[in-house]
Amino acid sequence: MITIRPLAANDCLTELTALLHVSYASLAAQGWNFTAVDQSVEVTRQRLAEAQGFVAEVDGRLVGTVAVRGPKPAGEAYIADPPPALYTTPGTAILSQLAVHPDCRGQGVGEQLMDAAEGWALGQGFSKLALDTAEPAVALRRRYQRRGYVATGRVQWQGKTYASVLMCKPLQRE
Repeated sequence: MITIRPLAANDCLTELTALLHVSYASLAAQGWNFTAVDQSVEVTRQRLAEAQGFVAEVDGRLVGTVAVRGPKPAGEAYIADPPPALYTTPGTAILSQLAVHPDCRGQGVGEQLMDAAEGWALGQGFSKLALDTAEPAVALRRRYQRRGYVATGRVQWQGKTYASVLMCKPLQRE
C-alpha cells in the first residue's frame, strides 16, 4: 500500500537526499547531470525551504518524493541561475525533485505524487504548475505531456550537460 503524505519536520533529509540520488542514477548514467543526481543534504534543505514537499511510503519505507512551491521572486536564484520568467509569473507554482525509487517504478507512485503536488497548488490558489526537464529526456517529457503539460520554452542552466524544456499545465477544479 502506497501512502502519500506531506513532508514532516522530523523526516530525515539525509534519507530523502539518498532517495533522490538513487532515483536519478539512471538519468546520470545517460549523461544528464540533474541537480538531484548528487546534491548535498544542504541543497535538499535549500530546495525545500520555500516548498511543500510530499513523500511516498510503502511499509514505512521512503520510496518517492516531490516538491512544489509558489513563484520565485525575480531576484532569487534558482539553484545558481536567475529563474526563467515562467518561474516568476504570479499564479504559477513550480514542481521539482520528483523522484521514485527504482524498485517502485511502474506502480503509480509518481502519478500519486504528481496528483498531490497539483492538488496542493490548486488548493493554494495557483492557476498553473510549471516544471523543467532535460530536453533529451523524451520519456520524461512524454510523461508530463500525458498529464497535460505543454512545452513553453527552453533554458540552459549553468553547468548542466543538457538544455531543459520548460513545461506548464493549467490547473482546474474538477
